Amino acid sequence: MLAVSMDTVRVFLHVLAATVWVGGQLTLGALVPALRGYEGVTKVAARRFNVVAWPAFAVLVLTGVWNIVALDHPSDAYRMTLNVKMVFVLLSGVAAFLHMRATTKRGLAIWGALGALGALVALFFGVQLG
Repeated sequence: MLAVSMDTVRVFLHVLAATVWVGGQLTLGALVPALRGYEGVTKVAARRFNVVAWPAFAVLVLTGVWNIVALDHPSDAYRMTLNVKMVFVLLSGVAAFLHMRATTKRGLAIWGALGALGALVALFFGVQLG
């Protein structure tokens, strides 16, 4: 059996948090049309999701910093890819925050879509870096 190391723990926590942040957004986005028919249920579901989503985002940021500190980034291409990923992480977080604050259907749709898109692209570049 392979030994469990701090590297394993670090990557596990990062991937677990990404599954909550990204997968949760996709799941909730798929459920919203079905929930709209029930008065207030969409808002309740979104608020409950925020209870797990924002801590997961915090874990992503913390373990992301831990990844940067712990790993040797030998090439300029790696660093450039990491920087591009960070732009999409920032987009995902800011857009999700603005989605949470939105008061119009249009605002909810735009910020929700940008948040999810940012999360997916950040995930793609994270896999590329792995």
